[in-house]
Amino acid sequence: MPLTITLGVSTWLWTSPFKTDDAAELFAKVKRMGFDKIEIAVEDPSLIDVKEVKSELANNGLDAILCGAFGSTRDLTNDDESLRNSGMDYISRCLDIAVELGAGFFAGPMYSAVGKARMVPPQQRELEWSRAVENLHTVCERAAERRLRIALEPLNRFESDLVNNVTDLTRMIAEIDHPAAGICLDMFHMNIEEPDPERAIRMAGDKLLHIQVAENYRGTPGSGNASWEKYYRGLEAIGYTGTVSIESFTPENQELAAAVCIWRNLAESQDAFASDGHEFLRKWATGKTNIL
Repeated sequence: MPLTITLGVSTWLWTSPFKTDDAAELFAKVKRMGFDKIEIAVEDPSLIDVKEVKSELANNGLDAILCGAFGSTRDLTNDDESLRNSGMDYISRCLDIAVELGAGFFAGPMYSAVGKARMVPPQQRELEWSRAVENLHTVCERAAERRLRIALEPLNRFESDLVNNVTDLTRMIAEIDHPAAGICLDMFHMNIEEPDPERAIRMAGDKLLHIQVAENYRGTPGSGNASWEKYYRGLEAIGYTGTVSIESFTPENQELAAAVCIWRNLAESQDAFASDGHEFLRKWATGKTNIL
């Protein structure tokens, strides 16, 4: 049976940080390629005129997904209270944007700062875990007040020492103990951390709100060695009806490329990355075995 999903693509594939001036041209291009959703990566909320972006979404018949960027100054687990507060304030601003743009959730690894991968004593790890749980419960309350959910994303071991896989995340969500807490799975990180992606997706179950995809080397879907059949079977088993969104990054932005360690072009062009990826995903979602 075909998957009942929509296809999306991240603004990070072309630009960083996303700003209002990017919207008209980028949204029109994404729609021409056949996508139904645009995943807007909010690095700096002050760069986004929400009314204008919302207008461009409507002009191009696109729906928005919102994800966040969690650098060292937005760290809900940090010993420095000012950095924890900075993270909470940023999340609240993103939740407000999500409401205005009609996104039903806000996604990202918001439990800690990206790139925070250290060997620390167990007591410190437990302290940071507890801070994440406590602060994310508050985040969930703020999301629920806005009729939103959050989609927490595990990161691979080179980018986080706190939450690396679905097992980690389901434990954290159980401790957060709030219905607004959900899951975002990123295929790139899963290809490193999950021995069996089908099992991981089944474990996420009805808490899975969003899935991001790219190949094992963060390249165009269908061009690498990711276990696409297992991802299909997992999503089919849980009756997933959300969005499958291409997420990778442009090497043209040197700061972003350095942050995610992309030292070469991963496709002929970023447009080719998106359009070829869309074509593969469209066929993959039909479940026809000759595509896999």
